[in-house]
Amino acid sequence: MNQPEANPEFEALLDYLKHSRGCDLTGYKRSTLMRRFRQRMQNINIDSYQSYLQYLQHHPQEYLDLLNDVLINVTSFFRDRDAWDYLAAEIVPKIIANKQPHEPIRVWSAGCAAGQEIYSLLILLAEALGIESCLERVQCFATDADQAALQQAQRATYSDLEIASIPPHLLEKYFEQTEQGYVFHPTLHSTIIFGRHDLAQDAPMSKIDLLACRNVLMYFNPETQASILVRFHFALKNTGFFFLGKSELLLNRRQIFNPINLKHRIYAKSLKLELEDYLSIKPKSPKNQEIDPLTTQSYFWQTAFETSPVAQLAVNLNGYLIGANEQANRIFGLTLDDWNRPFAELEPGKLVGSYTSITTLYRNYRPVTLKNIEWIGSQSIRYFDIAIAPVFNSKKLLLGITLTFLDKTACKLLAAKVDLTNSELAKLSETLQAKEANLETIKMELDSAHQEIQLLTQNTDYKN
Repeated sequence: MNQPEANPEFEALLDYLKHSRGCDLTGYKRSTLMRRFRQRMQNINIDSYQSYLQYLQHHPQEYLDLLNDVLINVTSFFRDRDAWDYLAAEIVPKIIANKQPHEPIRVWSAGCAAGQEIYSLLILLAEALGIESCLERVQCFATDADQAALQQAQRATYSDLEIASIPPHLLEKYFEQTEQGYVFHPTLHSTIIFGRHDLAQDAPMSKIDLLACRNVLMYFNPETQASILVRFHFALKNTGFFFLGKSELLLNRRQIFNPINLKHRIYAKSLKLELEDYLSIKPKSPKNQEIDPLTTQSYFWQTAFETSPVAQLAVNLNGYLIGANEQANRIFGLTLDDWNRPFAELEPGKLVGSYTSITTLYRNYRPVTLKNIEWIGSQSIRYFDIAIAPVFNSKKLLLGITLTFLDKTACKLLAAKVDLTNSELAKLSETLQAKEANLETIKMELDSAHQEIQLLTQNTDYKN
């Protein structure tokens, strides 16, 4: 179906939201967007996009009201129940079977709205694993572009109407009834990381075993959908599963996902990504421009950064965290909300700041390594060698720094064990030497006693 002819005033309105408010709606279907904008404008008696743009510029609260109308968050617990039953009976057991007994299980609800979807997923896993095992193994990510919806999801409190679709035995097991409403299990709630995330712009999560994005893709145009699907392909492990909404189908240029159950919209990875797929998530170039090989190199290094077995962080010239890989997030407990926060306020920043000044590192323009840095975490003590390196652009201008945390805890513990063993050996050697000296003394005393006995014997024989 063709897109409606572009409306310059409407495009100017979208451009304002993108560059002045950081809200990029340009990837959404124009027909859907325009209908929802018109409904909002009618509510406040404005009849043109140009007038509405001026209204937005002078009424900051209107921006939030607009998002509430545009980013409609319609969801419920176990929506389309047959699909959830299939997920519980067939997919969750396969995910668990593909794992070692204590290996983490990572779940991502992309476009989580008010949270019903992520809590539904968590209930399925808790039922399959048991609550204790679920707390130990499951890591959940719940993201949405709508900040108000995220706040509602984090509160995890629902009305009688909202919990109506939850089976009674699950409601009793996973919710507590309060004066404010039904509150989700607080301990299980702690396994979820919430964060604002733009599916069309931001980097995806990684190493995901189950990715649910239900009734979200339908709001994007085909080109943006294709870009998001490439990101989802990157996010999923090779053994992972992708769960779509009942009203959605994958209409991509290439079949990068295979249907596991088309009726319930559950897919797995299919074809590997190609250069053209990678290019779909990059800014578009003029048609006649040759493909820049640096594009694939950039993707390669981004992937290497994300999947590195050592913790890595990136900090810009303003001292704000702009990148953290999975290992760094796991060690220091970082979340999406920590991105673009002052590095000095974060746990790794406090650790580095106790030994050196970030400002000094910027001035020196050279790599620095901090050796055997002790970090007292919530559950253990670790030791790191921290390699800090400046990052320059092609014109040799400083962009920021990268920090690599090499975990030396095992080496430190081994060295301490060797020192203890050497100390114990030295003490043992001293004890042996003392015992040898004591034995020598006893031997001499015995020899002396023996000589006395001989003399006494000889003297007795002589008298006789």
